[in-house]
Amino acid sequence: MLLVHSKQELDEHLAEWRRQGDHVALVPTMGNLHAGHLSLVQLACEHAERVVVSIFVNPTQFGEGEDFDQYPRTLERDTRRLKKSAADLIFAPDVASMYPFGLKDATTISVPRITENFCGASRPGHFDGVTSVVARLFALVQPDLAVFGQKDYQQQLVIRHMCQDLNLPVAIITGATIREEDGLAMSSRNQFLSESERSTAPVLYEVLSAAGNSLQNGRRDFESLESESITTLKDAGLDVDYFSIRRAQNLEIPDGDCDELVVLTAAVLGDARLIDNTLIRV
Repeated sequence: MLLVHSKQELDEHLAEWRRQGDHVALVPTMGNLHAGHLSLVQLACEHAERVVVSIFVNPTQFGEGEDFDQYPRTLERDTRRLKKSAADLIFAPDVASMYPFGLKDATTISVPRITENFCGASRPGHFDGVTSVVARLFALVQPDLAVFGQKDYQQQLVIRHMCQDLNLPVAIITGATIREEDGLAMSSRNQFLSESERSTAPVLYEVLSAAGNSLQNGRRDFESLESESITTLKDAGLDVDYFSIRRAQNLEIPDGDCDELVVLTAAVLGDARLIDNTLIRV
């Protein structure tokens, strides 16, 4: 497996792969890899002959007061883990390579409407940072496909919208959320939980699952179900950002014709902001 930091090195390997007729998949990450990331790498391998994993802690998707400086940088450990995976190349650029004009003069890509609620509302500018850096990675790697995790459900919808709107020739594949044995969605931010907070955190998925079961059993009083779920989470000690039932396709408020729902939530526990969701066929 290769580790490269510059566009020139990346271009050399990509050119050789394309001469061989290989398809290229990209798995964008911010590093600090866990089993959830590695599952995305494996999924990418099933769809392309070559897999590039990018590792870049993107400053433009962190808001004021968020954990950019504290976000773990673990490139050496990540490299060891990826050597045991199906990845062919790690692309680990620095900030100057990704933003050659500097952060203040960087071009920004903004997706309207779908970014206005949920994580977009509580983290202003976050999705502008996500779409802008993903577009840069797409331009650098020019992948045939890219793989994102379902845990960041709103994010993968935003990226799909961007690709369709800009006619970017990149297929987007979503990988299932990988969970700990107690149901907690794997996340790089879980390490910020104390021991007692870690024992509480699985309640997030428990409440999601209970709401999903109620929907599958025919319950349709969405607002009441949301309110009850928020109360349960607050009683458990979580500071709830949102808990919402929406159309899976576009995060709009569902109506009677909707055949797939997503229940999505975000909550703060200690120093960790936890997000999760579950998809429901109705």
